[in-house]
Amino acid sequence: MKLIFVSNYFNHHQLPFCDALYELLEGDFCFLQTQPMEEERVKMGWQAEERPYVRYAAKNSCAHKSGGEKTPGSESNSNAVTDAEDFEKLLFTADVVIFGGCDDESYIQERLTAGKPIFRYNERLYKEGQWKAVSPRGLLQKYKDHTRYRKAPVYFLCAGAYVPCDYHLIHAYPGKMLRFGYFPETRHYEAGQPFNHKEPGSILWAARMIDWKHPELVVKTASYLKEHLEENTFHITMIGGGELEEETHRLAEELGVTDVITFPGFQGPEEVRAAMEKSEIYLVTSDRKEGWGAVVNEAMNSGCAVVADHMIGAAPWLIRQGENGRMYRDGEEQELFQTVERLLRDPGECRRLGKNAQQTIVGEWNARTAAERLIELCRKMKFLPEMSEEQEMPDAGQDVMQDITTPAPVIPQLWNDGPCSPAPVIPERSMYRRINSEQ
Repeated sequence: MKLIFVSNYFNHHQLPFCDALYELLEGDFCFLQTQPMEEERVKMGWQAEERPYVRYAAKNSCAHKSGGEKTPGSESNSNAVTDAEDFEKLLFTADVVIFGGCDDESYIQERLTAGKPIFRYNERLYKEGQWKAVSPRGLLQKYKDHTRYRKAPVYFLCAGAYVPCDYHLIHAYPGKMLRFGYFPETRHYEAGQPFNHKEPGSILWAARMIDWKHPELVVKTASYLKEHLEENTFHITMIGGGELEEETHRLAEELGVTDVITFPGFQGPEEVRAAMEKSEIYLVTSDRKEGWGAVVNEAMNSGCAVVADHMIGAAPWLIRQGENGRMYRDGEEQELFQTVERLLRDPGECRRLGKNAQQTIVGEWNARTAAERLIELCRKMKFLPEMSEEQEMPDAGQDVMQDITTPAPVIPQLWNDGPCSPAPVIPERSMYRRINSEQ
């Protein structure tokens, strides 16, 4: 097997990227799922369509999805892994392994100690605060999982702009971290679409109503706009439910904004995407706990002018301040309110940002580009054979060093921006200043 992606479960955000890898590698790719998907995420529409390249770890009963039900079609799926030894053999003998979103390091331990190439793929370490980096117990675990492989052919696909800084704190992956992210479906629209269907003054927010998503900020934004705009020339739709749903509704009543906010409740991914295509502005009010935030990709692809908290992992990489979207400083409510107000007062600017945002996703930050670049990078680094060498390559990384203390191949800089470009280490305290200095 040329390339294997192993992760906790196969979901709808991974589907486009994996489809692209499967096509580009002419079927010599598989996804290994290590655990069932939580029932909550299944209900949220995270469950992806079945694919022939998905296999399951038998040792954790992962041939079954949540609720104890068999994966549709698994009974006849000859590719489903039923033997733990087969699973481990695949991971060890593959040319390249992508390892992401899985807590059980034992899956790749043998491969790590053998010095065979691995690309880790994950969000940041310290979502709750980098102060956790001083914990002795935590540092010991991070050394075992990450730091001791700093010289080995272990690289990091950083799903978020703050990932490099987190791993820099523990001295892991020096010069081996790459910009990456999550790549939901990219839609290609006909000329003028979906802009011809945008509703003037429409603002959308879609998320679970939980504390770190900050739905209260959207309600407060409505109150500010209602006070500062001459007429109610806007309307906000808040899609979602959760533990703060009642509290959010109550706040809207207290602030007198129920006439300018609609609460349709939970909706599936397709319904949310349809709402994005009709909306001019999309708000992302999550804080630092939003490791990536795939809604940023989707909203930009839908031609929305995105206004996002600068601590969201996707924002500094996808959004170029004032060019294809806007970011406000984390915790600065007035900056959020005023940014939205300016966009509502200038529909032409809103449309310009939305068009540029759409091009950012279609032109660069998409699953196909990410897959193509990763494969090209692996070939340049001799982890995968060049096209002309397909039939001549030895089996499963025979030419790769077998010693984790031996310096790993250096990553060639093939791109200056976008997926697989070098991921800069930018301290948290400097990020907002960096964002605004690049205008």
